Amino acid sequence: MLPYKIKFWLLIFPAFGFLASLAISGCTSSRNDADQPSQRILPVTLSREVRDIDSNLYHTVKIGRQEWLVENLKVTRYQNGDPIPNVQNAMQWRGKRVGAYCNYDNDPVYSITYGRLYNWYAVADNRNICPKGWHVPSDEEWFELTAFLGGESIAGGKLKEAGLNHWSFPNYGATNESGFQALPGGYRGNMGRFQILDDYSFYWTTSSYDAASAWSRFLQNDYAGISRIENFKTFGFSVRCLKDR
Repeated sequence: MLPYKIKFWLLIFPAFGFLASLAISGCTSSRNDADQPSQRILPVTLSREVRDIDSNLYHTVKIGRQEWLVENLKVTRYQNGDPIPNVQNAMQWRGKRVGAYCNYDNDPVYSITYGRLYNWYAVADNRNICPKGWHVPSDEEWFELTAFLGGESIAGGKLKEAGLNHWSFPNYGATNESGFQALPGGYRGNMGRFQILDDYSFYWTTSSYDAASAWSRFLQNDYAGISRIENFKTFGFSVRCLKDR
């Protein structure tokens, strides 16, 4: 994990670093028992095709005992058919305390590659935004994935798509050894601004930190690890669904 002091410098000084809006939220956190010795990952198994209620097509990969979607979620409706509001206006996004989604820069073209961005209220809604038989993972389920891939300091590289087709240089440590194929979809801040496409990938968990914040994970272009951070529930992050078991 990046040293906290370095990360804090990036967050506080937007003139020199681009994560300024994250400083509002909180700090990163790790759990030492997730840092296991690196182990050989079995060849990727793409076991099925899955469609959401909007008929978007996803593929799946088995990583340890878990089965994940390979693509970020694109759905615009909950599992029961109710629409998820598409909130484009920055001020409306900032004040939203119910489920909402958006496309990066409010441009649907980005959703083809990177999926859509959702606030936490959408991922925690009991109507479920994932396809039937799937769910948004909890903090503990992300810990399980990280531990299987050898711990926080190296798991990010095994999750990131290799090369520079989508990730910006240097895409440090990226091998996509797990088949997860994480892409740098950026995020939408709680003030409604879109930031750091091509450099960072953020994923929600369903686990709340407090009344205003929830746990998430992020990957970055210049780090081979995966980081855990609590962020305001009004942020817009990517979602990866996990198969029920």
